[in-house]
Amino acid sequence: MLLDLAREQELATGKVNISFLARETGYDRKTIVRHLSLDQPSKHPQTRNKASKLDPFKPYIKERLNNYPRLSRVRLLEEIESRGYDGGTTILGDYIRQIRPNIIIPAEIRYETKPGEMMQCDWLEYPYETADGSRKKVYGLSMVFGYSRMRYVEFLPHQGLPALLKGHLGAFEYCGGVTKMILYDNLRSVVTYIPGNT
Repeated sequence: MLLDLAREQELATGKVNISFLARETGYDRKTIVRHLSLDQPSKHPQTRNKASKLDPFKPYIKERLNNYPRLSRVRLLEEIESRGYDGGTTILGDYIRQIRPNIIIPAEIRYETKPGEMMQCDWLEYPYETADGSRKKVYGLSMVFGYSRMRYVEFLPHQGLPALLKGHLGAFEYCGGVTKMILYDNLRSVVTYIPGNT
């Protein structure tokens, strides 16, 4: 309605009277000006596209991102700087956001186990401060059952094989049994003592 009234007025008198439109519509003058300006083409001249320091490197960046879509801005900056680029990182980041291919991250399927089938074992470090101010560490052996997600943690002074075995016995006693398999994440205390491992 506002735009129609403004066009009728402009056709009749050759200009738009904001005060008249405010009285006719009940809108504030600033609101009318804002709405009319949205309907007008910009009065600012278009800025000329200037050559950018990044322009000679754009084909290289595009090719790298097509082959390796997860490349970081920092890595690409290092690569093009070694090829002579002496511009800033902001313009590079803006360009990367425009052209980076969409990365589809596949959904992660949780591995489910049956009761008593598997538990996972890992060490956790807990630093603490003693009464005299010295800093020490205690290690927690964490045993998590795959099916129930029940967790057993035992705190031990070191991560050696004797501590590992003591923690396992504690977990088996606490839980009332042993699982068919135990999953380790490259624990030194396990890997070191595997027969035949050097």
